[in-house]
Parts: sequence; C-alpha cells; structure tokens
Amino acid sequence: MGYAGPDGKVTLFVLLPYDEQPATHGNGTQVMFYAKDRVAVDAFHAKALELGGRDEGAPGPRSYHPDYYGAYVRDPDGNKLNVSVDLSGR
Repeated sequence: MGYAGPDGKVTLFVLLPYDEQPATHGNGTQVMFYAKDRVAVDAFHAKALELGGRDEGAPGPRSYHPDYYGAYVRDPDGNKLNVSVDLSGR
C-alpha cells in the first residue's frame, strides 16, 4: 500500500513481509525513500554504512523493474531502509 504526497507521487509505502511471517523490527519493516538521482542513492547508502548500518543491497539497478536504481541497508536496530530513484523520470 502506498500513500501519495502533494505532487501525486507515492512517498510512503506500507508493505507486508515478503516471506509471509509475522512482522517484526527485522522482518517486514521497511522504510522506503525516493531520491532525486543516483548520486543521492549512493550517498544515502554510504552514509548509512558509515553510521553503523549493515549492507542489504549495494546501490545499483534491480531486475524487478527496468527503471529502478536503489540500495538497501539495515539500521543498527535491524530495520530495513531502502532508497531509490525512478530512472525514467516519472
């Protein structure tokens, strides 16, 4: 489920755990952010690791969407964070 911001773009997603197990701080909790470009995705990922986060997927394209460029980290509490940019400009 996504929530649209004032510009009509979805800015917040609420997702169920992919593995259908109960949601916990480390399973099913994912905060997603949109970035303005690849540089911002790369910077987010680098800063998260610098501040104690754990890599869950280095910045790069993903096979599940041709215009997707994103990165994943776990924060020190185990929450999954994602930042991405839509390369199509939509």
